[in-house]
Amino acid sequence: MTNAPTIHVSGHYDIADKRLFTASELSVPARQWTCILGRSGVGKSTLLRLIAGLDHAGTFTGQITASDNASLTGRVSFMAQSDLLLPWLTVLENVVLGARLRGMTPDMDRARDLIARVGLTTSRHLRPAALSGGMRQRTALARTLMQDCPVALLDEPFSALDAGMRADMQELSAHMLSGKTVVMVTHDPAEAVRLGHQIVVLSADGANPWQPPEQQPVRNQYAHDTIACQAALLSHLRAPA
Repeated sequence: MTNAPTIHVSGHYDIADKRLFTASELSVPARQWTCILGRSGVGKSTLLRLIAGLDHAGTFTGQITASDNASLTGRVSFMAQSDLLLPWLTVLENVVLGARLRGMTPDMDRARDLIARVGLTTSRHLRPAALSGGMRQRTALARTLMQDCPVALLDEPFSALDAGMRADMQELSAHMLSGKTVVMVTHDPAEAVRLGHQIVVLSADGANPWQPPEQQPVRNQYAHDTIACQAALLSHLRAPA
């Protein structure tokens, strides 16, 4: 697997003659977590789709490049807001789907280990219809981690989880994605402050950095600096547009 690159995004995105967001000179550092926040509808998920090279409804004017000048095609794992599990496959079969689609023989031992780490060992034979929303999201997370790509794009990956499980999955993801270039969209300032090496607030006017605490992620959510940063960030996000 190639080394994780820095990703540069320069340009703006319009849909129906409306400027959704501007990301002039947004740099996503290699081997770090960049957490993207912003108002609903500003285009956070669209930004991930653009980086992933997926279809989108509007018009992007600009460019997205990697620091090694190589294409991002085949180097990106993408976890969407919807779990996108195939309903006729079991948990285990969904987790190894990426390898099968690439014509590779999946590492079943690694898949079973990941399923255990997300707490679904006793459910690995079940199909999505038999799972709760949180269990489906953990299955999708395990599938994303299974791909082991140098770039990981995560769209609200912990939103369906209760507080305790969310903290556990944050820590697991930070460990499993260490050394990867990670971009995570979240609506939760506490989550961004806990996990982000870089925090960016996206808007029609720009992609504006928000200074995280000096401590390295994963940060202690009870530390004074962490609490103060997330409170200030929440206040900023709630301010009138």
